[in-house]
Amino acid sequence: MTTTLTRRHFIITSAALFSAPLATAAAAQDAVEFDFDAAVTRHERAGSNPWGLHPRFMPTRVAHREGLRPGDIHVDPVAKYLYHIGSDGTAMRYGVAVGRSGMQSPGTFTVGRKAEWPSWTPTANMIAREPHVYAQFAGGMAGGPENPLGARALYLYRGNADSMLRIHGTPQPWSIGTSASSGCVRLVNDHVMQLYEQVPLGTRAILHSPWR
Repeated sequence: MTTTLTRRHFIITSAALFSAPLATAAAAQDAVEFDFDAAVTRHERAGSNPWGLHPRFMPTRVAHREGLRPGDIHVDPVAKYLYHIGSDGTAMRYGVAVGRSGMQSPGTFTVGRKAEWPSWTPTANMIAREPHVYAQFAGGMAGGPENPLGARALYLYRGNADSMLRIHGTPQPWSIGTSASSGCVRLVNDHVMQLYEQVPLGTRAILHSPWR
């Protein structure tokens, strides 16, 4: 079945697609495998919000309408939400940052690769567009607390080709809820760590359009 990816379609259906929150998300997962996980991320305890996010951008379980495929990811660039569809009629909703105006790339993708504390290299287009910002990283940047991809990254593919789009963490949690990136979808490190554990390779990710 072909998915319509216009903003009009998403906004018209979103009221029925996702209802009011069912419950506040529980405390984030405690298990860590890397020193960076313990040193950098600040896991939620009893609903705490150490990043000062607006409450609506905290992980929240919501109901969704029938017909959505369990396991899929949907990104609403207007409301700045990512939804991970469950198999019980609910979805986990996370606040995100999305691409700046003109840099969003709506479409249907699959998760073709996953990485923990990934390295990062700006694309040629990024370097050409803003050399004063990105040229210094043309040789790549090792994974770590200051890396723009944060604690985890889901690499979005079209077929067998890397789209260069990512769903990833960020060292800039204050950007959540804004249009700040060069096209990728950002989550707070703690939140992308939660999502990462629930998303297998091959997961479908639908980035909806902000335009009609």
